[in-house]
Amino acid sequence: MSEKPQPGPLLPYQRKALEHVQEIADRVRSRARYDIRSVLDRAGLTESLYDDAVESVRSHARVGLHFHPERVDRTGRTVAEGLLRTGIYKSQFETGLSSGSPTAFPGGERDLWESRLFGGAYHEPDASPAGRPKYGALQVMDHPDGPSPRFGSCYFLLHPGVSARSTFTFGGSHEPFAPERTGTLTELDPVMAPLLAQLEQGQGAFGVDNLTVAGCLGQLAYGLSEQYLDPQHRPLGRSLDSFIEAQIHGGIRLNRDVERLVADPVFRDHPVGESLATISRKYEIPLCWHLGFTLAVCKVPDVFRGYPVRPLAERIAGQGILDAANIGAMANSLALEPESWKGWASYEDTLTQFRRLWHVLVLNGAPNEALRRPASSGTAEP
Repeated sequence: MSEKPQPGPLLPYQRKALEHVQEIADRVRSRARYDIRSVLDRAGLTESLYDDAVESVRSHARVGLHFHPERVDRTGRTVAEGLLRTGIYKSQFETGLSSGSPTAFPGGERDLWESRLFGGAYHEPDASPAGRPKYGALQVMDHPDGPSPRFGSCYFLLHPGVSARSTFTFGGSHEPFAPERTGTLTELDPVMAPLLAQLEQGQGAFGVDNLTVAGCLGQLAYGLSEQYLDPQHRPLGRSLDSFIEAQIHGGIRLNRDVERLVADPVFRDHPVGESLATISRKYEIPLCWHLGFTLAVCKVPDVFRGYPVRPLAERIAGQGILDAANIGAMANSLALEPESWKGWASYEDTLTQFRRLWHVLVLNGAPNEALRRPASSGTAEP
C-alpha cells in the first residue's frame, strides 16, 4: 500500500500510536511528577521554573532529523538525491538505511521496539512503511552540529508545529524502560523525570558534562525561543550519547515541515553539496554549515566501545585525514561492492565498525579551517 504525505490529520494507525503513548504517559505521570518535585526540592528550585520550562518546550520545541547525505539507499541513489527528487523525508523502513540499528524490517529488532512503544499501532493491517514514524532528537542546547550527531553529519531542523505530532523518549526507544520514559507535548513529565535525575547525579546531558538541573531548566525555559545563531561561528556540541529522542508521526515534507538545513562543510564543493544546495533552493529551506569534523588517522584509537576502528580508518584514509565524505564513500562500497569486503568481518560487524568510527570522529574530530568561508548574507547558500 502506498500513501502520500499527510498535510492534515494523521492516519488512524498514527493517531492510535500517539494515543497509546499518551495513555501510558498519563498512567506514570503521578510517579514522574513526584520524582521531579523531589529533585527540585533538593536543588532548591521552584516548581514554577519547571512548569515554565515545560511550557516553553510545548511552544518552541524543534526536532532535528540527522542523516548522512552521501549514503546510498536501496534504490542506489544518495540520500541527498532522494530528498531532492521526492521532497519527502522517508522512514528507515522505506530506505533500508539506518545510522543506528539496521533492523527496520518486519520481525527485526526495530520493528519489535515500535510494536512495544506504540502498542502495535504500526502493525495494523492498513499500516505501511511510508507511514512509520521518523526518528530525530529534541534540539535543547542549540548545538550547531545538532542534537544527536551520532546519527548523521547533516540535519534538518523542523518547524515547532511538527512537535505536536511527535512523541519523545529520554534516551533511546530501544531501551527496556523506554515506554515509561516516553511522552507527548501534552504530558512530558515521564520524559523529564529521568533527565533531571541524571543531572542531579552530576552526569550532565546533551553533550554538556557540567549541566545542572537549574541550568537545563533555564535553557528550556528561556533559551528555546532565542533567535537561531549561525552554526559556523560556534563550537561543536558533540552530543553523542545523551539526547531526547523524538518519534515523528505522519509525513515529513521538506517544503512544509523543515525550518532549515545544516550540513558538514566537507560537502561544500562535493556533488552531494550540490544536491543539498539545490534542495535549499527548490524547497526554500535556508542552508547553513557547521564547523565540520576532521580527524587524522593517527589519532584514531585501535578499539572504540568494543569494536576495532583503527584498521577501518586506515583502509579509508591511509595515514591521512578522516571526514564525513570519505567515511561515507567507503560505507557505500560495502553496499555496492560487497565482494571487496570478503574476509574483513561479517556484514553486521562491519556496519557497526563504520558507526563506531563515525562516533570517534564526532567525539574527537576538529574543524577543518580550510573548509570555512564567510557566512552567506542570504537565507540560503547556492
